[in-house]
Amino acid sequence: MLDFARNHFELFGLPARYALDAQALDAAYRALQRTVHPDRHAASDDATRRLALQAAARVNEAYRTLGDPVERARYLLGLRGVDAFDETDTSLDVGFLERQLERRERAAEATDARDEPALDALLREVRADAKAIEATLGELLDAQAPTAAARARVRELKFLDKLAGDLDEMLAKVT
Repeated sequence: MLDFARNHFELFGLPARYALDAQALDAAYRALQRTVHPDRHAASDDATRRLALQAAARVNEAYRTLGDPVERARYLLGLRGVDAFDETDTSLDVGFLERQLERRERAAEATDARDEPALDALLREVRADAKAIEATLGELLDAQAPTAAARARVRELKFLDKLAGDLDEMLAKVT
């Protein structure tokens, strides 16, 4: 049915790269789901049905991981033996943190003023920064560069992803 020893990229027949063809991922996901979906094995014995459930869960997990830029980078680093979010090292660049603190202050002011255009502009700014970091991550991870720089960018991307989510919530409150 499914080789559980394969990594997420191998599971979908994709190269282990950060730069990912989203359409190829989607197509591979749909093809695998057609094969392992538990409904296809409803008439099978208990062991086969359990295996189908496990396979479908594994395919879903792999798809979610590879479809998310932060998790994909984290996973690639994990394949190299690096924990991107090691709790013993929570440091980020001071300049980066200062910019995010300033953005959060601007977001709070805009929310208090119910200034939807300001929040929207801030969200676009954060998303643009995230896209730039994703591009850098692609270069670092796909070139097999030393992992320290990639690890730092993944941490920044996760921070920006959280900030973008918070900004989305703030926008929803003021609209």
